[in-house]
Amino acid sequence: MDVSERTWELLVAAGAERRFGAGDVLLRQGDPATHVLLLTAGRVKALMTLPDGQVLVLAVRGPGELLGEIAVLGGGDRSATVIAVDPCVTSALPADRFRALLHSAGAADELLRRAMRRLREGEAWRAETAALPAGPRVVRALLRLAVPRGGEPLGVGLGQQEIGQAVGLSRGVVAAELARLRELGVVSTERGRTIMKR
Repeated sequence: MDVSERTWELLVAAGAERRFGAGDVLLRQGDPATHVLLLTAGRVKALMTLPDGQVLVLAVRGPGELLGEIAVLGGGDRSATVIAVDPCVTSALPADRFRALLHSAGAADELLRRAMRRLREGEAWRAETAALPAGPRVVRALLRLAVPRGGEPLGVGLGQQEIGQAVGLSRGVVAAELARLRELGVVSTERGRTIMKR
């Protein structure tokens, strides 16, 4: 969870429940920032489409995550599209209500610290993508993109192409690196999913 339990409970209680099926779009890049979603169940992936049409996978997030708050707090349109990896349950809060609750709860500093952590995370990921060879990039992507899911083995609910989109590698290179990791007994793969072995 990215915010304190007290703040999280306050925000979830103030919102209205919304459910999404796997593959549904929760937030769309370019749309106005009218609301914030609090993810209470399921996993989502955040994607950014560049002007040339290239798609980048930015993150996979699980329960306890705020979605869309950066655009609401910073003004402007959504900077990424958020898609359900699994069936998801969220609590939706209108933008004005979200900002008012943060102010009344004195949680603005908490959200600022969260935003700074996200920026540092993004900078570290970009540095790795620029400096590391393919093998370590794939391994680090798997570790970053893995989100626990209710008692199941730790895994990444993304296909090879999407993992490649996260680290700037082709699907073929990712497939070769995953094959090497399978041979080492580090991961197993299923269609659209990579599972880490302990």
